[in-house]
Amino acid sequence: MLLSALILGLLGSLHCVGMCGPIAFMLPVDRTNSFKRITQITVYHIGRILAYSILGLLFGLIGKSLYLFGFQQQLSIIVGVLMIVLVIIPYKTLGKYNLSRPINRIISKVKSGLGKALKKKTADTFVTIGFLNGFLPCGLVYMAVFGAVATGSILEGSLYMILFGIGTIPLMTSAIYLGKFLNSNIKQRIQKAVPVFVVIIGALFILRGLGLGIPYLSPAPVVEMANSTIECH
Repeated sequence: MLLSALILGLLGSLHCVGMCGPIAFMLPVDRTNSFKRITQITVYHIGRILAYSILGLLFGLIGKSLYLFGFQQQLSIIVGVLMIVLVIIPYKTLGKYNLSRPINRIISKVKSGLGKALKKKTADTFVTIGFLNGFLPCGLVYMAVFGAVATGSILEGSLYMILFGIGTIPLMTSAIYLGKFLNSNIKQRIQKAVPVFVVIIGALFILRGLGLGIPYLSPAPVVEMANSTIECH
């Protein structure tokens, strides 16, 4: 399942460019010094991945709490269903319910902090921009967060989000260097492929939660395996 985070980041990074591209284009990188520019971009990505890792820790903790109460399988199924539902239901329909209203104040503060950071060129500017960028609302990040919850582990939840962040690096870096380098046809094709892949990941989470006894894909619940071992003795 951790591999799905990396692939989700790779395939979905075009969406990231669409959402966070303007921030990437506005990064105050040094255009005259190649080494300095690479260092600044690397620090920016480190800031983003640090933010993702914190989100992974927090939501991995939620997943672990549910796991301790014996809801690991149900949690995996619920996460899979949510992923698929959020892809199927149009964004405009979800927007009517103002689900993000409770955190709008936090988001506005993050945007304000980003605006101030983008005007600076100090050494800590790029890690600050990347860190704040990581907390901006994004549908793809929400999907990755669901995956972090489903891991049922604090460390695995954090690792899931780190791998997701690493997956977004190639295209985000290309956006910083080349700007809007992809034509509209390629963008549309990739954007159509992203929901399909999210549905596949959702189906895998559901399959995992069903505990069908398929090694690595849908392992049997630990309780059942323990009971069968006792019966054998």
